[in-house]
Amino acid sequence: MNKQSFLYKAYDLYADGFRNMTLGKTLWAIIIIKLFIMFAILKVFFFPDFLSTHAEEGDEADYVATEMTERIAE
Repeated sequence: MNKQSFLYKAYDLYADGFRNMTLGKTLWAIIIIKLFIMFAILKVFFFPDFLSTHAEEGDEADYVATEMTERIAE
């Protein structure tokens, strides 16, 4: 890659910034751990698969459409 290109300069800027980072590495680690907890662990316990318990296999779209039209009509 040409050292004068924009992509090389942008990559070099970010690579150098992350290489010299001290507190930032710890903060990024905390952010990644929190995202993992939110999307992997909490989803399993607090967000069950609602459609699999209320709609039959293959009729999920019909169930959602029926529920939406009934709630609008109320």
